[in-house]
Amino acid sequence: MEHDGQLQLYTAVANQLKEAHARVRALQVPEGVRVALTRKLLVITAAAKHDLADAARRLDRFTADLDAGRMPEEDR
Repeated sequence: MEHDGQLQLYTAVANQLKEAHARVRALQVPEGVRVALTRKLLVITAAAKHDLADAARRLDRFTADLDAGRMPEEDR
């Protein structure tokens, strides 16, 4: 049973990551902001390989920040 829950969480995180990447690509923001957002998503993706539940929480926060219009500073 627990394995089914992990599989469902993995599928949900994978789908949310795919959607988040698409949202970032569609944003009309300076390239530096887009790069910073993409890096955050890559960190979340890497975290999913080691701690899926933590990655899901990070992705939820990332999505909430996008929804609220909170953007990182441009990379220099």
